[in-house]
Amino acid sequence: MTKNDDAWEKLFEKFDILDNIEKNGRFVISAPQIKEVREPRLMVKFDYENQLPKIFSENKLAILPINRGKYVISKFKAYHKLDEKSKEIINEVKFPKCIESIDFNNIKGETQALNSAYIAGILADFLGDKKIYPTVEGRMSSGKFDFNILDISETSTMDVSIDNSQIEIDGAYEGLDFLALIEVKTEYPENFLVRQLYYPFITWKRCVEKEVKTIFLVYSNGIFSLYEYVFSNESCYNSLKLIKQANYSIIDGEIEIADIELIANKVQIILESNIPFPQADNFERLISLCELLKEIKLTKDEITEKYSFNMRQSYYYTSAGMYLGLIDRNHINGKVCFSLTKKGNKIFDLPLKQRQLELVKCILEHKVFLNIFKLWLEKIETPSLDDCVHIMKEIGIYNVDSEETLRRRARTVLRWLEWIMDLKNI
Repeated sequence: MTKNDDAWEKLFEKFDILDNIEKNGRFVISAPQIKEVREPRLMVKFDYENQLPKIFSENKLAILPINRGKYVISKFKAYHKLDEKSKEIINEVKFPKCIESIDFNNIKGETQALNSAYIAGILADFLGDKKIYPTVEGRMSSGKFDFNILDISETSTMDVSIDNSQIEIDGAYEGLDFLALIEVKTEYPENFLVRQLYYPFITWKRCVEKEVKTIFLVYSNGIFSLYEYVFSNESCYNSLKLIKQANYSIIDGEIEIADIELIANKVQIILESNIPFPQADNFERLISLCELLKEIKLTKDEITEKYSFNMRQSYYYTSAGMYLGLIDRNHINGKVCFSLTKKGNKIFDLPLKQRQLELVKCILEHKVFLNIFKLWLEKIETPSLDDCVHIMKEIGIYNVDSEETLRRRARTVLRWLEWIMDLKNI
């Protein structure tokens, strides 16, 4: 269990939170109460559903701030699944040559990602206004407002009142007819906390006469993905709907299928180690994890707390990075820490196009991936799961015997190869 898991279990027991929720539908907890076991700022920030403490997940609970010192816990639907992004990429993205203070091959953190999107004209293009101006950002008070939120079964709603809760805006850009509020992430999460869009939207809707737009921006591995959401019912927390999505590449030079085929034809197969065969379907999330580890060594608990992973996913994705030779595991001061290997650091220092091709090589130097990729090229269509399992059985997978486990691993193989094939769209 993480420190948060342990601390919240103590709070639930001390204040009889589950019984209170059963009787009253909710439980309001104060910052001083939370501080009895751990610092509140470490206990209430869960940007992704996977980050919720174990006792929350087991009981289908979530938590929202209602003022600067109180939080409501209940069985409500606080998160929204991130809509699938289009495979279409807009390539015409160039940075001014005069900019020297940002390395656009190595964009670090949310602030730099947002500034880069502004400098490159990505925000202006997506918002449809060539003249936009950065305005508000940072922490501020929400004022007072009420809303209703769906319960977890989506069969009823709960009324919630907000009284000067703290909100935080990553960036806001104003055009002639609108104010765009932007939430930035440097990873592709499975879901996100609606509050990060909804509270600022309601706050600023009452402050300006212009239309208020809510934008969710994700930057990772040379791609900016922007999502515009609207709240169809402003008094309903869960009424957000995606109305626009676009992706912008800053990778210098297109990747052709011939580039990938050349790697497949020349790659040297490496011997399989005793590192478990990957079960981590989303290769983009593995890349985001590597980008994070390039900046700092992290323990598994820290990866779980900082990233949109639960404990099991932290294990799967760090293990997948180790399988590819990108991530290393060491013991530091009695704790298991993860960092990039020498090979990983070298790859993530490369210009973005070369980085993608080196990552392709990291995958295809494993015989299972190479053979299934060649089958894909031969058939000119995605191999079936049965085809993949057949090849995996022929080659042999370390410490995997059951059919069910093989099929789970085969899904990872197909997803990683889909990532490779999608590179030709960039």
